[in-house]
Amino acid sequence: MSTPYRLKLLGVEVDVVRPDQVMEFVSERVGKGVRTVIANHNLHSVYLFHKHPEMRALYRRADLIEIDSTPMIAWGRLLGYSLSTDHRCTYLDFRDTFWTLAQDQGWKVFHIGGHPEHIQASHDSIVARYPGLHLRVHSGYFDINGPENDALLNTLAVEAPDVILIGMGMPRQEVWVERNYRHLPASVILPVGGAFDYEAGVTFTPPRWTGRAGLEWLVRFVHDPVRLFGRYFIEPWSLVPLAVSDMMRHLDPQPMPARTIAPVVDLPIRKDAGMRNIDTLPSTGSGLPQDAA
Repeated sequence: MSTPYRLKLLGVEVDVVRPDQVMEFVSERVGKGVRTVIANHNLHSVYLFHKHPEMRALYRRADLIEIDSTPMIAWGRLLGYSLSTDHRCTYLDFRDTFWTLAQDQGWKVFHIGGHPEHIQASHDSIVARYPGLHLRVHSGYFDINGPENDALLNTLAVEAPDVILIGMGMPRQEVWVERNYRHLPASVILPVGGAFDYEAGVTFTPPRWTGRAGLEWLVRFVHDPVRLFGRYFIEPWSLVPLAVSDMMRHLDPQPMPARTIAPVVDLPIRKDAGMRNIDTLPSTGSGLPQDAA
């Protein structure tokens, strides 16, 4: 198996890793009982990364950063990196492997996110496919800065899950993890956006071939044009200067550090400052109160 390595695209760091390698990494970290953050990047998160210091703090802490974006993979290929659609990592593509591992290895999984009316349906849908699975769910509709958050942290401490899935939309889920990181148990932590809305059947699930063909964004847009118009047709324009910067770097005859950087697990963790009140951050995922309208 090839060694995952980290490179820089559009001003952010990402890891060239396949979904099966991500699952191997999760299994390894669960086995070691090490608190681990596995983040992901797409064009929307890149936009948010450059807007919010809180997002940047979480990504600097991340032990692994998946590429969940066909356009980013295509851009990397144009720049000469050895990338393919095999390196796209998204929940819908690795969920069967993940839940099979969780069932076979007896992992305790805790999901935070989703509307109170839908979380039980998502729980039941998954457990029906994987009987005996240890899965607990908690709504994403709670006061992140108040007693409800403290109660959730206490529950997590008692439950001591092997894996925590955070489905509260960007940037809120990433900022929640960063703010509460030191109080979280030794779990593998994965932000997964609206993943459990798919499981509950309240969000249309694009056929998996659309992702391989680079058309998944279009299918999503057709089913949710109001919410996704800005994400797909306005935000990407702000990334043009970053794309130009990438091209200028590749015109430089000097070797690119990103091509020879150490394996992802050895990257240093840096801290960021200037964090704002998390409740002031709008969510763009489908698992949060802001999306109820």
